Amino acid sequence: MLSDIEIVRKAKKEPIESIAAKLKIDNEYLIPYGRYIAKIDLGILDKIKNKKHGKYILVTAITPTPLGEGKTVTTIGLSMSLNKLGKLTSTCIRQPSLGPVFGIKGGAAGGGYSQVLPMEDFNLNFTGDVHAIGLAHNLAAAFLDNSVFKGNRLNIDPDKIYWRRVMDVSDRFLRNVRVGLGGKEDGTPRDTGFDITVASEIMAILALSSGLSDLRKRVGKIVMADNTSGKPVTMEDLKVAGSAAVLLKDAIKPNLIQTIENTPCFVHAGPFANIAHGNSSILADRIALAFSEYVVTEAGFGADCGAEKFFDIKCRQSGLVPDAAVIVCSIRALKAHSGKFKIVAGMPLDTCLEKEDIKAIEEGICNLEKQIENVTVFGVPVVVAINRFSCDTDKEIEFVRKKAKEFGAYDCCVSEVWKEGSKGGIDLAKAVIQAAESPKNFKFLYPLDLSIKEKIKTIAAKIYGAVDVEYAELAEEKIKLFTHRGWDKLPICMAKTHLSLSHDPNFKGRPKDFILPIRDIRASVGAGFLYPLCGKMQTMPGLPSRPVGENIDIDDKGNIIGLS
Repeated sequence: MLSDIEIVRKAKKEPIESIAAKLKIDNEYLIPYGRYIAKIDLGILDKIKNKKHGKYILVTAITPTPLGEGKTVTTIGLSMSLNKLGKLTSTCIRQPSLGPVFGIKGGAAGGGYSQVLPMEDFNLNFTGDVHAIGLAHNLAAAFLDNSVFKGNRLNIDPDKIYWRRVMDVSDRFLRNVRVGLGGKEDGTPRDTGFDITVASEIMAILALSSGLSDLRKRVGKIVMADNTSGKPVTMEDLKVAGSAAVLLKDAIKPNLIQTIENTPCFVHAGPFANIAHGNSSILADRIALAFSEYVVTEAGFGADCGAEKFFDIKCRQSGLVPDAAVIVCSIRALKAHSGKFKIVAGMPLDTCLEKEDIKAIEEGICNLEKQIENVTVFGVPVVVAINRFSCDTDKEIEFVRKKAKEFGAYDCCVSEVWKEGSKGGIDLAKAVIQAAESPKNFKFLYPLDLSIKEKIKTIAAKIYGAVDVEYAELAEEKIKLFTHRGWDKLPICMAKTHLSLSHDPNFKGRPKDFILPIRDIRASVGAGFLYPLCGKMQTMPGLPSRPVGENIDIDDKGNIIGLS
């Protein structure tokens, strides 16, 4: 089998105008970035106001291993398979962060014969949206510190500055820093830190905004600090909201590319699902739904992370309701959830994972059971996709198929889109079509009028399986403050590890009898949610012992090598 990058170099790309034509999107709405990428002008929103929406399909997963379980591969492959069955389909995915690209995970363009093109541009700088977000975020940070330094006209309390800086590289050494060192003209020393750019509230706002005007209003509402009277200080107060919005005027426009089989693919925004809400933009989904019979969109990490936030945050803000969901699993991940095996990115797999082991699957399949519950609790029918690897046996596959249906899945199908492209996902696509036509009764997990603690407890108990929640002193203080300010009616965006249903990445399978610790709660008022930090969750990742970036290089002809 060729490498991912060798496969895409042999693929035949179509001009982006041809991809748009498949959806009947006029060229007047295309802003080309070369021959194979275009942004979509938001003037198109007026055209789609009264258009009928296609079927809305969410792809999520079980709790992944550090290697991932093929969720993006399945998202892309399913969209191609639906097209092969005669259903005009678009894919909607997020833009990858450069942190994982050069760190633990590598690229996020799919793999094998289920990828998006151009793969190199998609995985790297693309159209510059993430950089624009980082620049807007850090511009606001500079305005904030400058305001304090130049007379502090807003009476900002230096001990109540919440706005940290960002960069799109995984760097644990920047999690906690002290700025303003050197001398009087270098600023006032204070403790702060860096988050990864995709954790920025501005990234979340980009993904949840309904348009440029909405984006501008939300940016103005961002709370950056408190003043000495205990009142919030916003970007609007600092008079930086307008400049920040100007830097985002192109980033707010969704990007259009194509899959390896020339299926339209919208790429927009890139919030992490373990820190932020983990979904592509409402704008991209809306545009895709107006021009497609089916739209396949992806939520980050397991159903306890991206899918729960898709339902409770994204659907709540967009008004869009999914018709069906796909939960991706792999045999190796189900074995790993038995607790008998350890999978480390960059290290060779335990050879036992490649041998038939029904007992290990039986001990780990409780994770799939819980994740099926986590989707069906929202009233959405579930199809399980088994992302098949060459070492998986028919007996193992059949065991998982039978169990998935016992757990309440509408159907369970093998997916081999990595190996075969659209041909490898025909059964899955047929099952999704049937599920999307089946009755559903969509509902949110909690009403917004519950208290902050009641909403957190609901998520912890019903989605994670926790028996209780405990709060650090700082978290208790924030809950009182946010309730006093009227922010208690906002939805909750939990920040926790993606490697377990719990807060502890070492708790595999379906953890029970654990207490979920909340050490802090932060407010993203512009984005429209509160996000509690669970356990040791960090908003700036670190690099692994052997970063993927060690394998990436460029040859004398300008070809990128080692990117996957």
